Order: sequence, then structure tokens, then C-alpha cells
Amino acid sequence: MTNLFTRIKNTITADLHEALDQKDKQNPIALLNQYLRQCEQETEKVRKLLERQYTLKDEFTREYHQAAQLAEKRKYQAEVASKAGESELNQFAQTEYQQYADRAGRLSSSLEQVKGQLVDLERKYEEMKHKLKDMHLRRMELMGRENVTRANHQINQVLDANNYSDKSYSKFKDIENYLDRLEHQVNSSYYRDTIDARVAQLEKEMKLEESKSI
Repeated sequence: MTNLFTRIKNTITADLHEALDQKDKQNPIALLNQYLRQCEQETEKVRKLLERQYTLKDEFTREYHQAAQLAEKRKYQAEVASKAGESELNQFAQTEYQQYADRAGRLSSSLEQVKGQLVDLERKYEEMKHKLKDMHLRRMELMGRENVTRANHQINQVLDANNYSDKSYSKFKDIENYLDRLEHQVNSSYYRDTIDARVAQLEKEMKLEESKSI
């Protein structure tokens, strides 16, 4: 029974994914929007990595200068101890100097590597931003084309008088028929009023003539 439910669940899931895939194919803008969101997320990740790289560069720079300064300090101290005949102090200062000098050398190498990586990340980040901008413009172009296509489709449906169903003609044809009926009603009412007024005038004139003839 469990296996049966699992197969049913997998079948429904597969059908759902297939339906979504078909929907994406029918709506390229929706698919592009999804792709844009993914690219924006990846671009944001690179931006954060770039910030971390800047922080690392600053830390390496600070550590390098500190090691270099201490190396110079111990070197000077070793020279002073040597001139003063303090062999033990000279040896200690020489050892410290070597350690700081080695550290400064290692930090200098790491700093150059970090700077190179930073330049590469900056270049890639700028490329991603340009690509993202191009995709935004592409989406705008697609939306414009889609709007024009839909508008033309609606216009053709409205203007095409031959495009009718069993129930009614096109919207413009209905409006034209309504205006024709309205105009006919107005004209009929006008003519009725005119005839009534004209006949009344004739009756008045006839009565006036009759009174004059008596």
C-alpha cells in the first residue's frame, strides 16, 4: 500500500513538473523572470565575496606592515646590542628579526595573491552586473513585444466585422447598430414633432381664412 501511494505521489509530482515546464514554455517572460531572480541571487553572493576579499586585503596589509615594522625594529635592536657587546640580546633580536622578516615576506606574497584575486573578482562581478542589466533590458523588450502582440490581437478582434459568433457581431458593429437605432429614434421624434407643429399651423391658418371670408 505504501509503495502504491509513493507511485501515485511520484506520478502526480511528475505531472505537475511537466505542467509547469509547459507553462514556462508558453510564457517565456515568466521563465526569464525566474532566471533573473537566480542571477540576482548569484550576483549578490559574488558581491558579498568581493566585500570579504576587500576585508582580507585590508587585514593582510595591516599584518604585513606590522611585521615589516617589527622586523626593522628588531634589526636595529640587534645592531645596537652587537655594538654594545650584548651577544645574548643580539642573538635574541636577530632571531626575532628573522621571524618577523619571514612573516613579512609570507604576508607580502599572500597580499599580492589576494590583490590578484580581488582584481579577478571585480572583473567577474562587473561582467555579472552588465549581464544582469542586459537581461533586464531583454525582459523589457519581450514585455513590449508581448504587449504589442496582445494589443494588436485585441484590436483585430474589435475591428474585424467578419469575426462574429452565433450570438453577436463584433463590439464595434454592436456600437454602430446602437448609434443607428438611436439616430433613427431621434429623427423619428423630430419628424413627429415637426408634422404636429406644421399641421397645427395649417389648421390655424385655415380657421383664420374662414373667419375672414364670413
